[in-house]
Amino acid sequence: MIVVNEWNLKWILKNYFGYYRRWRTHKSLDMNCPEPRRARAADRGRVVEHNDLGGLHHHYERVAA
Repeated sequence: MIVVNEWNLKWILKNYFGYYRRWRTHKSLDMNCPEPRRARAADRGRVVEHNDLGGLHHHYERVAA
């Protein structure tokens, strides 16, 4: 990533830390995140892809129908 200025660096770090806490799995947490996610039943809505960190990472979430 190329950091352009201080504001850009703060935006990059804020987004990375949010991704790290809410979506990145950790082996030490039994493949969960520091902020645990709610489990949803497989028949409840469709799966939607979300881009993180400018498209470097992706996470998938089931949304209500």
